[in-house]
Amino acid sequence: MIENLKEPVTIEALMLANHVEAVNGLLYMSGGGWTDHYRAVQPNGQAPVSHFGIGLSLRIPWNETNQPHHLNVRVENEDATIIIANIDTQINVGRPPQLALGSIQHAVIGVSIDTMFPRAGGYRIVARIGEDGDSKTWPFRVHDTQVASLATPQMPPA
Repeated sequence: MIENLKEPVTIEALMLANHVEAVNGLLYMSGGGWTDHYRAVQPNGQAPVSHFGIGLSLRIPWNETNQPHHLNVRVENEDATIIIANIDTQINVGRPPQLALGSIQHAVIGVSIDTMFPRAGGYRIVARIGEDGDSKTWPFRVHDTQVASLATPQMPPA
């Protein structure tokens, strides 16, 4: 008997990193697990584009394979009033012919984000399967550091 007949798709892992890629079923992360992002703000107040990655690992039970599942990943401020990035996609994990009956499948997803945060403060990543499915959250903070302006060198008096 297959024990996981009624088991839903779940999010096993959600993490922020400097860079993330999913290649051949493997999740490659560089600088993973951070919760504080420091960005260099120009003297005129201009905030730079922030680059980061989001890594996900999904657990797909036997009876949830070969069918589409909606995945939503959002980057939002901590009170969910501003959405910085929104990714909506469908995942569909198949069953290889040699897979043993009842086996669990794992799917890894790497997302690269280039965005401008409107201000320093608290933000979070929210990943959700379907409308009422599993969800995970990863909170983090954006900090501003000031870039020193480059003053024009003064020539000594002649």
